[in-house]
Amino acid sequence: MGAGGRMTVPATKGEEKKNPLKRVPYSKPPFTVGDIKKAIPPHCFKRSLLRSFSYVVYDLFLISLFYYIATSYFHLLPSPFSYLAWPVYWILQGCVCTGVWVIAHECGHHAFSDYQWVDDTVGLILHSTLLVPYFSWKYSHRRHHSNTGSLDRDEVFVPKPKSELSFFSKYLNNPPGRVMTLVITLTLGWPLYLAFNVSGRPYDRFACHYDPYGPIYNDRERLQIYISDVGVITTTYILYHFALAQGFVWLTCVYGAPLLIVNGFLVLITYLQHTHPSLPHYDSLEWDWLRGALSTVDRDYGVLNKVFHNITNAHVAHHLFSTMPHYHAMEATKAIKPLLGEYYQFDGTPFYKAMWREAKECLYVEPDEPNKGVFWYKNKF
Repeated sequence: MGAGGRMTVPATKGEEKKNPLKRVPYSKPPFTVGDIKKAIPPHCFKRSLLRSFSYVVYDLFLISLFYYIATSYFHLLPSPFSYLAWPVYWILQGCVCTGVWVIAHECGHHAFSDYQWVDDTVGLILHSTLLVPYFSWKYSHRRHHSNTGSLDRDEVFVPKPKSELSFFSKYLNNPPGRVMTLVITLTLGWPLYLAFNVSGRPYDRFACHYDPYGPIYNDRERLQIYISDVGVITTTYILYHFALAQGFVWLTCVYGAPLLIVNGFLVLITYLQHTHPSLPHYDSLEWDWLRGALSTVDRDYGVLNKVFHNITNAHVAHHLFSTMPHYHAMEATKAIKPLLGEYYQFDGTPFYKAMWREAKECLYVEPDEPNKGVFWYKNKF
């Protein structure tokens, strides 16, 4: 699809030998954001409305194709093949729909086009179809980017100090406990975050992404939170009528199961981007924006990197320059790695293995030295 959009940066021999669990530096970097920007070819910051829409059309074509095959031919398959075909559809459709989610995420960052109204219109439509309150998420996610790595102000997957863990946490630090925790997190984590701010930044009162008057939002944002709610309600109303016409089982097979895949990948991708034994977190005395933005890790999801529009393996560049379109992110990543040096973190561990390792190793954060503002993941009770 052109320069940067579908390319994968091959690992050098030095990167292959690098221990991904080695802690990244936490001292002030010897470079600035301006230095990093200068290392990136200028065209990487240019947004193309036509090119961005080409990814929307491509993803929607695949979604329509999978839907057509499933609803037109699965019932013709002899048993048990008809039952085996549906899980394949759920996975394929869920992965492509995750790509659609990522494009809407681009719209929220004003990385889709040069026109804010176009970005918000496309983002609202795409996210609403996936039951995501677009503007509500856009504003909380913007604060995540403004405060990444801050224990006091980050918005999502904020790790807790050992002293603030629930009393039952140590009883879940075993294989059955981790399986249960991961299943709940991947299936219910996203709706619980939206509805109850689970795993999000603590507020002094109840916080909810559907509440225009909640503490997450200010007065200027409240109208758009209402618009987000209308988008989700409209999609729910349409789905309700599909269920009346086609049946709840049909709706679950065609839409519900793929949506669970989307929600699971969304949580997993975000979790693995910001949870890693090598990454520091900072309290308010130590945190600054650049060190926080560098406290994230690029992962390798294999062929899914392309399906997910490289949000997985170009996330460091995304945190540094969030208005950069995804189809230039890999080229930008290749350009900044020599400058970032040890401040750049990549872990090629297969995501399913990394998920288990992080669930085992990254249970809470503590500083190595008392009264120091740099915190690291630990797991000893």
